[in-house]
Amino acid sequence: MTAQELESMAATVISPIVDGAYQSGCHTASVWDKKAQANIPKLMKFMNEFGLITARDPKGEYHSMTDVIHKVLNDITVDEWAIIIGGDSHTRMSKGVAFGADSGTVALALATGEASMPIPESVKVTFKGEMKDHMDFRDVVHATQSQMLKQFGGENVFQGRIIEVHIGTLPADQAFTFTDWTAEMKAKASINISEDDTLIESLEIAKGRIQIMIDKGMDNHRQVLQGLINKADKRIAEIKSGEKPALTPDENAKYYAEVVIDLDLIEEPMIADPDVNNEDVSKRYTHDTIRELSYYEGQKKVDLGFVGSCMVHKGDLKIVSQMLKNIEQQQGKVEFHAPLVVAAPTYNIIDELKEEGDWDLLQKYSGFEFSDLLPKNTARTEYENMMYLERPGCNLCMGNQEKAAKGDTVMATSTRLFQGRVVEDSERKKGESLLASTPVVVLSAILGRIPNMEEYKAAVVGIDLTKFAPPHKQLSM
Repeated sequence: MTAQELESMAATVISPIVDGAYQSGCHTASVWDKKAQANIPKLMKFMNEFGLITARDPKGEYHSMTDVIHKVLNDITVDEWAIIIGGDSHTRMSKGVAFGADSGTVALALATGEASMPIPESVKVTFKGEMKDHMDFRDVVHATQSQMLKQFGGENVFQGRIIEVHIGTLPADQAFTFTDWTAEMKAKASINISEDDTLIESLEIAKGRIQIMIDKGMDNHRQVLQGLINKADKRIAEIKSGEKPALTPDENAKYYAEVVIDLDLIEEPMIADPDVNNEDVSKRYTHDTIRELSYYEGQKKVDLGFVGSCMVHKGDLKIVSQMLKNIEQQQGKVEFHAPLVVAAPTYNIIDELKEEGDWDLLQKYSGFEFSDLLPKNTARTEYENMMYLERPGCNLCMGNQEKAAKGDTVMATSTRLFQGRVVEDSERKKGESLLASTPVVVLSAILGRIPNMEEYKAAVVGIDLTKFAPPHKQLSM
């Protein structure tokens, strides 16, 4: 649609004041069907000629990719002062402030380098306490929503506002799990306040991944990607010299509300439940029903597990491989009682996992691995009790190509629990997509049900879960 908007504006080239822009094909990553074959190459050709970096090369000189757009944008954002606009609600970077927008606004921004939109008030989110060893950062994300609602008597103070979150000790990959979820918190946008050293680490990671894109031949005649590396180098130098430290709020900053999340209160994995049978229809399929693992008493059946979408990072894929290896050592084999679909968000992550040995483990335990040489041309409609290594992209979270079987109960790391998105209703029961951390999803697929706390704790012993410790000092100017 953005391409059509640009054509209707008679725009032919990207504005020179835009640092960079990217066109992905992640929404059609699962199935390379006739519709995708007809539309995607035309879209990529138009956007490439307009001046965007594109996942598919119209000239065929570099390997076509289906990386999730939000993850790529998070990698190529190299300045926490940046303003990012994208044609998707999950345009929520952990560097800079990002807004999801309609196709017309995105087209205007590409053509002119400017856009007009109202900027709402902000809500400040800080943390205290300490994470339990068996908890994952995804549980902190869900607990933030739950604790906020309790603190404000059920009022969602995030709705329609900008969340200023103080998770400055987390690198951008892990911090993105929070900023991405702010769309489900119903916020307009989010901004992550980072510490100097952490921001430098994030920028170095971004430089490395951008360089890989250059090495693949993805840069254009304007050398947009090289320009981003140069910008990152400049920003790192500014931080190290003290000339311009990492962005912090003003001391006299005013907020609509301030929320303090107590990590000490988070003792169990936190699951976002669509609550499909709630008598109050208005409370079904929201992201506000957050339940502890013990609520399900280890009895709720799970028909399919999904580890993927923009919410996961490389660490999540390593958790999958570590857990399966441990289960084999403990039980002598890995046996799935429900299908487990795994889709890395980007090819870069798969390349890094191959270098570190984790992809070999995932291949060992999988029953299916995607092939770019022989992509699927029809949607899968049935799943066996095994692990599927799917092509990078949105996969089940998008729900436009493949879905779980009708009426299934899905346990997923993704963001979507809306009716019919990941799974449709059947005549016998409502489909439901529960959202949880990677270890909960993996264990649910192994058991074919939601685990109890004893089973969960045993399964994550020795696993490198994503950890978070609040900054020791108040981050402000």
